[in-house]
Amino acid sequence: MPDRPIVAVCEDDADIRELLAAYLAAQGFVVETATDAVALDSVLANTKVSLVVLDWMLPGENGLSVCRRLSAGNGPPVIMLTARDEDGDRVAGLDGGADDYVSKPFNPRVLLSRINAVLRRGGAQVDGDVLTVADLTIDPDARRVMLNERDVALTASEYDLLLCFVRAPQRVLSRDQLLDATRGRTADMFDRTIDMQVSRLRRRLEESGSEVAVLIRTVRNAGYILAASTRR
Repeated sequence: MPDRPIVAVCEDDADIRELLAAYLAAQGFVVETATDAVALDSVLANTKVSLVVLDWMLPGENGLSVCRRLSAGNGPPVIMLTARDEDGDRVAGLDGGADDYVSKPFNPRVLLSRINAVLRRGGAQVDGDVLTVADLTIDPDARRVMLNERDVALTASEYDLLLCFVRAPQRVLSRDQLLDATRGRTADMFDRTIDMQVSRLRRRLEESGSEVAVLIRTVRNAGYILAASTRR
């Protein structure tokens, strides 16, 4: 990550876009702005962006579609910014690869807290040791997951969740522990969030062909466990 993280704000409302750009710049970020998916793609092609603040209701390709595309392509972490505040919409956003979700209207300080939490997760998971569990190899320095020398595409939150399991194999991890590891206590958590995230991680691993998908098991009334040993 650069000394001054670069945040891309993709928002078609000029007032919100300019407010966020000015506020985040005052907090020490380099800010790039975009009004739609095409403009955001141009920013991402030319700038090493640390995080994207992405409006759901964009003209043309909507934010959820953009988020899914970035997630599938190992793009930067995404915070969805939207007036859609029903739990079903939150699930759709997170299931689409978003790392967090902020509803409009919002306090810029809350968004700043979410941005810092996501960036800390991205920068704090470095320990220099390559880890192996079943058929997966995890390189924390590169934030890279490989299966038979092929990269496994995970979002930032999915990677953090997997790393949490891999670093505590054969131990039951509570939902609170997993939420702390993946979203942080500043997040606006709602019931069963971690269940949805674990389900999404399992599905990603299953789609990649990894046996780890079935090794992450539910422990009733307690949490989850990775039923495998980790090797360094």
